[in-house]
Amino acid sequence: MSEDPSDEESPQRLNSLEDRNAVVESALDRAIKRGDFDDLPGLGKPLTGLHGSSDPDWWIKQKMDSEGINGVAPAAFQLRKENAVLEDTVDAFTEESDVRDYLAGFNARVREAVMDLREGPPVFTPPRDVENEVAAWRRRRNAKKNDSVTEAEPGDQPVDPESVGSPRRWWHRFRR
Repeated sequence: MSEDPSDEESPQRLNSLEDRNAVVESALDRAIKRGDFDDLPGLGKPLTGLHGSSDPDWWIKQKMDSEGINGVAPAAFQLRKENAVLEDTVDAFTEESDVRDYLAGFNARVREAVMDLREGPPVFTPPRDVENEVAAWRRRRNAKKNDSVTEAEPGDQPVDPESVGSPRRWWHRFRR
């Protein structure tokens, strides 16, 4: 046999539906014999969402739920959802400047959504007062620090109140 590509057979043209089905079936049979379909996730489980849904977009909604995709709803819904978890989001920050930046961005998104009358439902989410929210963040943070200090057992070493609540950075270890 020669290595010349012109000697190889050209690909078959599949002119009829039966020819195409035969090629697909043989490819599936070979894959099954190789074990390509063994141990697939969801093996033996029913397919969800196929029956009983009159919504034509059921599949994209199911995919968005399974992937945790959000952010494609109208601004009113996004802001309402963000407003509901705002305290938890703000409590995750360790610096006051980060809290102020986040609140400024939130308020800007609220104002922008209120001014944009082109689409979506009306926005009822109010902007947050930055000073009041920062003060509440400080109170929650101090309460969390005090709770963690009082939970220490009597035989424990004294705890530095500044180090409670935030992890110690690796470069601070070398300073002492």
